Amino acid sequence: MRTSDIWVFLAMVLYFVAMLSVGFFYSKKSNSSASQYFAGGRGVGPWLTALSAEASDMSGWLLMGLPGLAYFTGAADAGWTAAGLAIGTYLNWKIVAKRLRRYSVAAGNAITIPDYFSKRFGDTRNILSTIAAVIIIVFFAVYVGSCFVTVGKLFDTLFGFDYHLMMVLGAIVVFLYTVIGGYLSVVVTDFIQGMLMFFALAVVCVGTVASAGGIDHVAAFLSDIPGYLSANHTATPILDPAGAQMAQGGNPLFGAPTDFDVITIVSLMAWGLGYFGMPQVLVRFLSVRDAEEIKQSRIIATVWVVISLGCAIAIGMFGRAMLPTQFTTQAAAESVFIVLSQMLLPSFVCGVVVSGIFAASMSSSSSYMIIAGSAVAENIYRGIFKRNASDRQVMWVARITILVVFVFGCLIAADQNSSIFQVVSYAWAGLGASFGPLMLFSLYWRRTNASGAIAGMLSGAVTVFVWNLLVKPLGGIFGIYELLPAFIVSALAIVVVSLATKEPSKQITDVFDHYMDDDTNVGELLEEHAVRQ
Repeated sequence: MRTSDIWVFLAMVLYFVAMLSVGFFYSKKSNSSASQYFAGGRGVGPWLTALSAEASDMSGWLLMGLPGLAYFTGAADAGWTAAGLAIGTYLNWKIVAKRLRRYSVAAGNAITIPDYFSKRFGDTRNILSTIAAVIIIVFFAVYVGSCFVTVGKLFDTLFGFDYHLMMVLGAIVVFLYTVIGGYLSVVVTDFIQGMLMFFALAVVCVGTVASAGGIDHVAAFLSDIPGYLSANHTATPILDPAGAQMAQGGNPLFGAPTDFDVITIVSLMAWGLGYFGMPQVLVRFLSVRDAEEIKQSRIIATVWVVISLGCAIAIGMFGRAMLPTQFTTQAAAESVFIVLSQMLLPSFVCGVVVSGIFAASMSSSSSYMIIAGSAVAENIYRGIFKRNASDRQVMWVARITILVVFVFGCLIAADQNSSIFQVVSYAWAGLGASFGPLMLFSLYWRRTNASGAIAGMLSGAVTVFVWNLLVKPLGGIFGIYELLPAFIVSALAIVVVSLATKEPSKQITDVFDHYMDDDTNVGELLEEHAVRQ
């Protein structure tokens, strides 16, 4: 290993040690109860809530997947996707966060999203929470796999280490601090990682512009690529039979740009719909200390997202100007942030900055695993099989679940040629369509009932699978991102089935009518219901 690589590696090792230390520091407090382990005892402040939510949401996709997409096809694909995500982030904090925080308490102090759905609709048999837990397990295993792909690619690109070995070792680090420290360790490490991701993106973005000769030089180079800077066209690399972009005279070859019609733009903007159903973000709303602090969190989160997305896209595009032929596939281009960091920064600083990539993967995968663990332990084990289970038993079931998700994530990540962007897009669609419409209806439509909720979750999940495998390959209008049609199908199913079946009970509608009242009124209402039961 070269001296420069040693300094990079040292910086990353120090970072890993710091993250594990956070896990051990919070282990005693987190393990004091299931509420502490899964939701931090609802005592998380606005800064921790905002940055941990966004760091867990963006994952390695922000530092690798999005720059790789921008590098390979230009501004349109990445730009419209980012616009949808920025709008979705703001709306989720604006119309969901405060209401969910209040309703989760009013409906019986729910500490997980599946638990919220069951308590919101009076599902005493926990059918809703079980279905939700299964959906979380399926799609979070895919999500965790995408994070582990990021880790493997990072170390392979930086040091030439074996992809599979480093993918597994990195996954073990995340697994350990998640299991040991629970939700509080996840939130605090996510906060640190969110700050580091922001710093990494800003530093590399500014450095790339300077090294590429300034904005004017970069713009002149990129404008020569057909459709690269267009908002309604996408650049089309010319590929050889093996699927790699061809080059001539040191310049990458592009064909005629592909038109971007309204359907395509709507499809990319639809990424924003996913936020309404993302458990790793929604659980932050449950755990925030005070519903009144959510406005501050919304401002912090929105600013972080807009700047971070903009920097990520800029890095990919400026990277094309600096390294026009280095990456010949989109999967390979997802390493552009790493390569630029090595080129532009002193070794130790490079180690700190690229730790941002590992930070992104750690923050996301740890959130996915703790949520999957809580879903199975609270909502299936204690909700169905052993209702009198102690907190200690529940937390052990959660740890076993986390181990299972860890193993499945490693299996999914075994293919090092996987595109992080594609893997994430599939899981994002599944979770967004399964939970997004139901979350909105649960907060805003009084007539929604348990049958409609079940129909909405199942139809959303099934439509994602069917559309992706059978409909999308037809192309044309059917090539739209599967989240949009699945979201619409789920919403329709909720409305139709809810209207066709029995109205919610008076107890449920009374809580709906008053959940935004002050806590005292809601508490009295719940007490009255408990007496009636």
